[in-house]
Amino acid sequence: MRKPVQNPREVAEIVAVQALSFIAGEPERLGLFLAESGIGPETLRMAAKDPRFLASVLDFVMRDDATVKAFAAASQLHPTNIAAAHQALNDPQWERDVP
Repeated sequence: MRKPVQNPREVAEIVAVQALSFIAGEPERLGLFLAESGIGPETLRMAAKDPRFLASVLDFVMRDDATVKAFAAASQLHPTNIAAAHQALNDPQWERDVP
């Protein structure tokens, strides 16, 4: 039995991986993402292990309302959850110590 994920950073990474899958599901969207990110399809899987790359995936999704809505519908997530994941991955203080 898997333990539920509690760490906001881990949840955000899961959302970003879902977003990457969503992007990859439409050739035109994937082509645009690859062109803008400068990454090739052959290195996509390896890049997905990098939290900075995952942040760029959510940057791509968040920049357009139609894309956010389409991803929200496909992933059954509320757009505010996607925005929260985006913020968590782009937070430079994510490794801060909590007393």
